[in-house]
Amino acid sequence: MSPPFRPYPPTPTPASLTFSLQAGLQFPVGRVARYLKKGKYADRVGAGAPVYLAAVLEYLCAEVLELAGNAARDNKKTRIIPRHVQLAVRNDEELSKLLAGVTIANGGVLPNIHSILLPKGGIKEAKASQ
Repeated sequence: MSPPFRPYPPTPTPASLTFSLQAGLQFPVGRVARYLKKGKYADRVGAGAPVYLAAVLEYLCAEVLELAGNAARDNKKTRIIPRHVQLAVRNDEELSKLLAGVTIANGGVLPNIHSILLPKGGIKEAKASQ
């Protein structure tokens, strides 16, 4: 005899709730806790520390992905590539400060022409003279 049909998934029992589900996060709280313990950053790790750290990492990831998605859309692309991440990070003041010493592979540089190097009349005159 087959089991009864259930149109909805069974509700998780309290024993099967993960720390991430309890905290309402996507990032793995248990894995962050394990890394904190194995990393020997401190002798003891509190229960709230991995939850807080996972929440901060999730927020930073969401912020970078949102800005990189906007950069990809501005370039009429549907896929985020390292160039879009580079443009997103360097155009945002706070993220640029946070990741000042970071090199993003295949990211390139921001488009920038120093004002001294431009012709006297600006860009319009330069195009007209060509």
